[in-house]
Amino acid sequence: MSDQTKAAKPPAVGKNRGWIVTFAGTGINLALGVLYAWSVVSKQITKEWGWNETQAALPYSVAIIVFAIMMVPAGRMQDKYGPRLVATLGGILCGIGFIIASLGQSLVGVVIGFGILAGAGIGCGYASATPPAVKWFPPARTGLIAGLVVAGFGLASVYIAPLANYLLSASGIQTTFLTLGIAFLIAVVLLSQLLKNPPAGYKPAGNPAPAKAGSALKAAVAMADYEWTQMIRTPQFFLLWIMYVFGAGAGLMIIGKLAKIVDLQAGIKAGFVFVALLAVGNAAGRIIAGVLSDKIGRTWTMFSVFVFQAILMFLLRGLDAYGTLFLASMLIGFNYGANLSVFPSATKDYFGLKNFGVNYGFVFTAWGVGGILGPMLSGLIFDSYKNFNNAYLIAAVCLLIAAGLTFVTRPPKARA
Repeated sequence: MSDQTKAAKPPAVGKNRGWIVTFAGTGINLALGVLYAWSVVSKQITKEWGWNETQAALPYSVAIIVFAIMMVPAGRMQDKYGPRLVATLGGILCGIGFIIASLGQSLVGVVIGFGILAGAGIGCGYASATPPAVKWFPPARTGLIAGLVVAGFGLASVYIAPLANYLLSASGIQTTFLTLGIAFLIAVVLLSQLLKNPPAGYKPAGNPAPAKAGSALKAAVAMADYEWTQMIRTPQFFLLWIMYVFGAGAGLMIIGKLAKIVDLQAGIKAGFVFVALLAVGNAAGRIIAGVLSDKIGRTWTMFSVFVFQAILMFLLRGLDAYGTLFLASMLIGFNYGANLSVFPSATKDYFGLKNFGVNYGFVFTAWGVGGILGPMLSGLIFDSYKNFNNAYLIAAVCLLIAAGLTFVTRPPKARA
C-alpha cells in the first residue's frame, strides 16, 4: 500500500506544479499584454502631442521588433538558466521602460522607454512563460497549455484598455505610463518566482501522446531535438516563419489602429471598448485553436484561420456600423490569437522540446517582422489616402498566400 502511494505521488505533484506554472505564466502575460493597449494610447498622443499616424505607430512597432528579437537570447537564457531569472529581468525592464517613457513628450524618449526597454522586458517575460508550462504536460496537451499561457497576453486589453482610457482621461499620458510601469514591474517580478522547469528525468503522465491526438502530435513523439543551428536550415522553419509574418502582421495592423478605425469608419469615439472586445476574441482564439490543433493538426488549423481572417479583411473596408464592427473586432482578434498558440505548438512538434525556448524565439522573429510591416504600412497608407482600405486588401492577399503554404508544410523527416 505504501509503495503504491509513493508511486502515485510524483505524477500528482507534477500535475499540480504544472498548473501553478501554467497560471503563473498566464498572469505574467496578462501584465505584459499592455502592448495591445497601444491603440488607445496612440490615439490620445495624436490629439495631445500632435504626432501623425506614422509617428504614433513607431514606438509600438519598435516595441514589437525588440520584443521579437529579444525572444531569441531570452529563450536561450531560459533554456540554460531557467525561467524564473529571465522573467524577473523582463518585469524590471518593462517597468523601467514605462517609467522612462513617462518623463517627456519626445518621440525619441517614448521609443527608448516603451519601444526598446519595455519591448525587451516583454520579450524576456513572454519567452519564459510558455516553455516551463508545456514541459510539465504530455504532448497531447501542448496546444491547450500553450493556449492558456499565451491567452493572458491576448486577454490583457480587456482590462488594460479601459484602465488606460481612465488614466489618460484622469491624469494624462505621462502619469498613465508611470502608473502602469510601477504596477507591472511589481506584478511580473512576483509572479516570476512561481515559474519552474520540471526536474531532470521528469516524465509527465500520459506521455507519449495517444494516437487520436492528431497527426502532428504523433509525428512529434519520435521527433529528435533540434539545435537552433539545425532548425534554421530546414524548409519547415522558413515556411513557418513566412506564414507567421503574414498571420501576425494582419492582426497587429488592426490591433495597433483599431481605435482609429472605428472612429474613422463609424464615428465611434469609445475605441477602447473595441480594443477590449478584440482582446476577448484574441484570448479565446489562443485557447480554442490550441485545443483544435491538438485534434486536427497544426497546419489544418492554420489554414482555417488564415482563410477566415482573409475574408474578414476583404469585408472590413465596408463595415461602418457598431454591430458589424463589434463582431468583426472579436473575430479578427480570434484569428490573430490562434497564431500565438498554434505556431509555438508546431515549433515544439517539429523541432523538439529540449531547445524549445530558443527555437521558438527564432520562429517568433516572424511576429516581430509582421508587427513592423503591418502597423507601419497601415500608417503610411492612412497618411496618403486618409483611410485603411488598401491596407486591408494587402493583408487579405498575404493571408491567402499563407493559407496556400500550409499545403506544403509537413514535419521534418525523422533523422537517423
